[in-house]
Amino acid sequence: MSRIALGNFEIALFRYCVHWWDGGAYFGVVPKTLWGPKIQADELNRIPSGFNCYVIRTDEHTILVETAGGDKHDERARERMKLPPEGLVPLPEAMGRQGFDPEAIDIVINSHLHWDHCGWNTIVQGGGVKAAFPRARYFTARGEWEHAHERHPRDSISYLDANYDPLVESGQMTLVDGDCEVVSGVWMRHAPGHTVDMMVVAAESQGRVFCFFSDLVPTRHHVQPAWVTAFDLYPLETIESKLKWLGAAADGNWICGFSHDTTTAFARIERHAKTRFEAVAL
Repeated sequence: MSRIALGNFEIALFRYCVHWWDGGAYFGVVPKTLWGPKIQADELNRIPSGFNCYVIRTDEHTILVETAGGDKHDERARERMKLPPEGLVPLPEAMGRQGFDPEAIDIVINSHLHWDHCGWNTIVQGGGVKAAFPRARYFTARGEWEHAHERHPRDSISYLDANYDPLVESGQMTLVDGDCEVVSGVWMRHAPGHTVDMMVVAAESQGRVFCFFSDLVPTRHHVQPAWVTAFDLYPLETIESKLKWLGAAADGNWICGFSHDTTTAFARIERHAKTRFEAVAL
């Protein structure tokens, strides 16, 4: 568990667990001769991928950013990801074991609605689905939720209605249109590319900024603008968004977090050329 002070805020990483996913998919058109020396793949070319959640504590709120992958996969899917065949401990319980109080969480932000970012929004129990964090208000982009229901062949497998529809139906999830200040000092900002409506999450206190890049920059190895995953629906827009947000992070000396990095909790971004960046772990 890693924590930093950000002015009057506190930011903490909770890495729920590590799963394994195809390395080629993670790096898209970047050849393995370039990414292979940076991250070790297994015999099936899978690389470790963290389910990273960040907790932002302000004076008045405890905000959970992302809820990891959930418990709604069958045994075959768990095997593909090297997850325990019997399933996983619910996120609230896992957080409690690491010193986080899940009952304190009053806001949950989903950067987008792919299963690995919102899977523990809800828990399957007694034949029904309930909110994993009953006190919380949930936030995500309206366009993201609408796209999830289009059932496009390209990415429909990434969405599971049980992770969000019960919350929308109950009024517990707010669908936002464009940039949104969720509470004072904590923003959802549009960063298209991975999906059309994906958001980064930024927190600012006393002039200091933390930015969670979500899948715009899933690991520190993806800070080069052209290193785009095969999952991204609009790779050219991803590159433009990366130039914008990485540039702002470098110029502003921001502290940054990644959605799937397994070793780096927080980093600063250094610019070495107009389109060349480096993530320096803190």
